[in-house]
Amino acid sequence: MSRLGALEEAAHAHGLFVSGVAPLQPRDGLPDRFRSVALLSPDEPRFWTIFSASEERQDGRPDALDRWSRRVIGQLACKLGTKAAFPFAGPPWRPFTEWARRSGRAWPSPVGLLVHDAAGLWISYRGAIALEEDARPASLVQPCENCEARPCLNACPVAALSRDSYDVSSCHDVLDSPGGQSCLSSGCRVRRACPRGAERRLPAQSAFHMEAFHPA
Repeated sequence: MSRLGALEEAAHAHGLFVSGVAPLQPRDGLPDRFRSVALLSPDEPRFWTIFSASEERQDGRPDALDRWSRRVIGQLACKLGTKAAFPFAGPPWRPFTEWARRSGRAWPSPVGLLVHDAAGLWISYRGAIALEEDARPASLVQPCENCEARPCLNACPVAALSRDSYDVSSCHDVLDSPGGQSCLSSGCRVRRACPRGAERRLPAQSAFHMEAFHPA
């Protein structure tokens, strides 16, 4: 079994999946022996049950998901004799958005957020594993190209998201209003509107992320 195949199998046991493999470039800052990175994302909805049972989720300390990611993905890297990278560990900050686009499985959406071929607008990256093998980026059609309705464009009640900007202040304001309660309990309306990956994320997981973004 290849190292990537072994990673896919091991990641599945932890509720993660390889959401893309991207070629590395010298400016990425990883050791020269590595040729690519395998991006790891929550395999939803099953991910939430696995994470919820973890010590990090149960111990009441801050940054539970980041601590879980560091432990689990770090252990996967150690078992494979390689190196892990994380989007929340820096500086230096690793170019996860660029890696996602290089993988051929994620693209900028009409609202600026990345859209993934399987996860839609729910895509997130918990970490990456460096590989010595060359990457084989996917050759897929961006989901938005075949989406005539584009419901993401009109889903936000205050139009906080656009291709070129994100009005964070307006987003927080609506979350403090009655109109934003469904976002707090079930996740961003824009992300929910995307037909790709619809119903993928459980409301409890969305509420967890929204609480971190907009504390009560």
